[in-house]
Amino acid sequence: MSTPSGPTYLDALSLLSEAADELVVRSVRDAHDAWADRFGGYPGRAIAGAVCGGLSAGLRAASAGLGKVAETGVGPRLEDGPRGRFVSSAVNGLIGDRLVAERPRLAIAMAVRSAGRDVPLDGPGLAAAFPDATGRVVVFLHGLCENESYWERCRERTGTTYGEALAGAGWTPVFLRANTGLGLRQNGVALSALLQRLVEDWPVPVRRIALVGHSMGGLILRAAGAVAHGVERPWTHLVSDVVTLGTPHLGAPVARGIGHGSRGLGRRPETATFGRILDLRSVGVHDLVAGLAEDVPPLPHARYRLVAATVTASRRHPVGHVVGDLLVRVPSAYGRDRHGRELFPGADVLHVGRTDHFGLLNHPEVHRALGDWLA
Repeated sequence: MSTPSGPTYLDALSLLSEAADELVVRSVRDAHDAWADRFGGYPGRAIAGAVCGGLSAGLRAASAGLGKVAETGVGPRLEDGPRGRFVSSAVNGLIGDRLVAERPRLAIAMAVRSAGRDVPLDGPGLAAAFPDATGRVVVFLHGLCENESYWERCRERTGTTYGEALAGAGWTPVFLRANTGLGLRQNGVALSALLQRLVEDWPVPVRRIALVGHSMGGLILRAAGAVAHGVERPWTHLVSDVVTLGTPHLGAPVARGIGHGSRGLGRRPETATFGRILDLRSVGVHDLVAGLAEDVPPLPHARYRLVAATVTASRRHPVGHVVGDLLVRVPSAYGRDRHGRELFPGADVLHVGRTDHFGLLNHPEVHRALGDWLA
């Protein structure tokens, strides 16, 4: 008898036990030893080492035991509820590249999503998930550590979502989920292959595609457009619009700051263990340091719509200029560097004031802009 597929909460507990050993016990032990060495050691060092060793061994044993039980398929599945899906997406964003190599059951695969489930990328699967499919498809891709449910956030402000509003205008919304811990280009290759299959097996002929990405999602969409080749009729020829919401096209200060922090902490033995913790971040987070520059050009026939936000009403306010939407600054969201070069010449831009990075989801001003851009 086959066991149910997909990760369970036991898989998550096994990973948690491993992380507690690696990030807590070992970090405390290494920092403790470094400080002891600085002050010439002390009599209780052997006892402290034994305690840490015992805790580490216990956590490793718990991780291995829970992992073995999880392989049998026992226990509730992470994908069965929104909390489990939230945990899965967040963990994949932080260490998704390691999960692919070490714990593939927990690694998210790029997929079209509907009702909390992956949609089979074939004719029957797509027809069942999209019974009212039209020839105009708008694809939504979330940001780092997010999942497709984030496109429901802040709907109380307008009583609707971007997907619902565009469905009323004749578009068919398609929501994707990605492992945001993988590199941008690796996700771009997976997304390009997915969209090619989507177009080929869509219930009706696809006439037009619009791409909408929040934060990192906008970078993955760009990466996908740059690798679509080798087929007679690539999906990219159907793309008319690319909309990015708070996307760090030229990098995010927060990701850059984490990198500086890990290098700074690593310079001294007493703090090196904390620098190692920061350096465990995924390839996806590393890629946010620089974003995607001129080596990933825009699609020549598509119209680019770039949305930026600031916590202040004006983007020229000193605070808004420095912190942007708390994660991404306006020049990066517009793809404009300090030398005046633009990644997207002629693009339409929109500034949304008095909101933050996640406030761009289902914001009234963006609703109006999408209605105009995708009319």
